Amino acid sequence: MAVEGYPVQWQAMDAEKGLFGPGSVSWQVHREVTVLFGGARALLMQAAHPLVVAGARQTGFYERNPWKRLERTLQLQFAITFGTREEALRAADRINRVHRDVHGIDEVTGLPFDATDPELLLWVHACLVDSSLLFERLTVGKLDDESRQRFHDEQMLGAELLGLPRDRIPPTPTALHGYIGDVVESGALRVGDEALIVAELIRHPPREVPWRPVLWQVAWWAFATLPPRLREMYGVGWTRLGELRLRGSLGTLKLLRPSLPGRVREIVPARIAVERVAAGTRARS
Repeated sequence: MAVEGYPVQWQAMDAEKGLFGPGSVSWQVHREVTVLFGGARALLMQAAHPLVVAGARQTGFYERNPWKRLERTLQLQFAITFGTREEALRAADRINRVHRDVHGIDEVTGLPFDATDPELLLWVHACLVDSSLLFERLTVGKLDDESRQRFHDEQMLGAELLGLPRDRIPPTPTALHGYIGDVVESGALRVGDEALIVAELIRHPPREVPWRPVLWQVAWWAFATLPPRLREMYGVGWTRLGELRLRGSLGTLKLLRPSLPGRVREIVPARIAVERVAAGTRARS
């Protein structure tokens, strides 16, 4: 697939390693299963934005097996991170084609929405990046400030592929977190019927979902780590005991994580990508 029309970094990108490659912080962070847990938090945050919800409603997300649709979206995101250059571009193109057809007037707020709107793209992007960095810190803890900035910069490139201009993104992880706080405190978010569907989906996934026996704990972490005002909007009460439970459970996970086998610690697409790059290196040597 040609790279014309994409960010300039793609012009010299290794087709086999893809957008980031094994030396990137993005591979280091996103390969971790415990960082993936943060995706539930991001989804709850995204679902609280009425115009993001309006777009999801238009695509039928809430009516036609939302867990399956969520899994397909996740696979596209994995392709952008761990796929070859061609796989990443195809995944980005697929997402962008869907976004171009999603626009209208929100039936709840009466406001116009457009899935290509940089403001909506920024909210979705910020929720994902902030949640990834939060769960990396809470469950892995390998990134210093410089590495967190590198991750943020790399994720900007991925966001550009999905139509979000780099100059619309706060320049540092701290500034991005501040932007989230500003949106939460602005009163723009609401927990309506669709957000409650997402909350129920996270709390009670279908029986056939892998990892279902541990997802109750993942769900609790997702709600517990939300910004306090948003946590209240989802009806989650909070006490000092809850705070102690949160710190203790995540601290225990962080302590135990290094002793877990790689097949438990790392997601499958990451392991496949590492094997693909290693095989290519051996073939050229």
